[in-house]
Amino acid sequence: MKKIVVCIGLVVWGSVLVFASGSGDSKSGGGGYKETITWGQGSDVTSFDPHVGKETPAVQVTNHLFDTLVEVDGVTNELRPQIAERWEQLSPTSYRFYIRRGVKFHNGTDLTAEDVKFSLDRAIATPAVAYIVDFISDVRVENPYQVVVNTHAPYGPALRNLAVPFAAILPKAYVQANPDRFIQHPIGSGPYRFVSWSQSDSVRLEAFADYYAGPAKTKYLVMKVIPEASQRTIALETGEVDLAYDITTNDLKILEANKNLTVFKAPSLTCFYISMNMRKKPFDNKLVRQAVSHAIDRQLIIDTVLSGAGQAADAIIAPAVYGYYKTGVDAYDPALARRLLTQAGYPNGFTCNIWVNNNQERVEVCQAVVEMLREVGITAKLEVMEFGAFIQRTTAAEHDLAYFGWVTSTKDGDYTYYSLEHSSQQGAAGNRSFVADPEVDRLVNLGRTSVDMTVRNKAYQDLAVYLADLTNNANIVYTQINAGGNNKVENFILDPIGYHKLENVQVRK
Repeated sequence: MKKIVVCIGLVVWGSVLVFASGSGDSKSGGGGYKETITWGQGSDVTSFDPHVGKETPAVQVTNHLFDTLVEVDGVTNELRPQIAERWEQLSPTSYRFYIRRGVKFHNGTDLTAEDVKFSLDRAIATPAVAYIVDFISDVRVENPYQVVVNTHAPYGPALRNLAVPFAAILPKAYVQANPDRFIQHPIGSGPYRFVSWSQSDSVRLEAFADYYAGPAKTKYLVMKVIPEASQRTIALETGEVDLAYDITTNDLKILEANKNLTVFKAPSLTCFYISMNMRKKPFDNKLVRQAVSHAIDRQLIIDTVLSGAGQAADAIIAPAVYGYYKTGVDAYDPALARRLLTQAGYPNGFTCNIWVNNNQERVEVCQAVVEMLREVGITAKLEVMEFGAFIQRTTAAEHDLAYFGWVTSTKDGDYTYYSLEHSSQQGAAGNRSFVADPEVDRLVNLGRTSVDMTVRNKAYQDLAVYLADLTNNANIVYTQINAGGNNKVENFILDPIGYHKLENVQVRK
């Protein structure tokens, strides 16, 4: 019988939104299961270094290679031990972690407290991911299996941040001996080890026999890069892949009609938005930015391009994220947009570029935006590029407008507000509007350093209102997350963040 796995209702902070597929618990071993699980995704890994490759297409691979001190349970959404077998809070600004004995890296060496300190220090020093761990002031090794993590100030999301894949624990000696080798042949302590990478084509992983929690259920994982969403759908239909991520809303209808396939879908923690580069004219002018936002008919985009799968966005964080405050979606008002452009000194409009990576649905959204901007006198030239180049060039602030998706991986607003809005996080960390506003910085800092929920709530409310006026980003849509699978797939869990893990998944022959 055809299966569609879907959530009804809203995600709330502190709860989980995951779904299991298949015909019950997977059976151990046996000849009834495939030796390899193959999945298709739209973009290649940007970096195998987990302290650099923070983009979802990278994490979907690297989260099988590396572990973190703690992790979030895929069913209960509660924190649970991983590298650290337990922990204790010594004070509002200090935590002690007891490192699990017997954890091995893929090269056979033991994981110790020195690796934990090295990894967290390295992540703090790495611009791409520093925002997730720079609440840490220092990491002190007490003995080979015990570390104390001190924070600059009380920080409510500390443990959840340490569960994010960007806080992965790496082998100190291996990385220090040859950093370039580590990037080309990554070694972690996760359930799978790296085998090979054919750039822009595929990655192959093999189950790590000495994994502390026991070997993964399936021996091999293969990730195939399939940029065209329609081709991912075809690959799933023909059996080329067992799972396909990020199916377009139109193709979901095709999969739902196929009795041999399962569709998974749920509200995501992702906001898609157009970032306006405030370093460039005319986007240094707030009136221009407001005009762009009012020129966009979000609901039309949702109804047509997204086939109704989404919600018009007001804030940069989704309603399911802690810290969300409703300010109201910018009204589609071309007449107002034209008046704002005139007030800003651009009565005849202007010409600019809008960049997007080569994801079919994102391109279609931007094509619609281009036509909407044309209606108010703005000529936006659309440029589509490969994902890695898109990230690299927008990090360098070469764009005028660019279309991004950002998932709040910790389900706490600080994760997004700090990285996308704080002046210290410009470029690689996420702030690609290059906003540098003292009041934004003050409110972001207040929200992240207080453990008083009343203070945090008020800070994020004020920040949402302030950003709605500042309009450094034109927030477009809160999307659904989805995946398609063969009905023979068992125990797949849809992660609302997008970091689907496969160590417990099996596929019947």
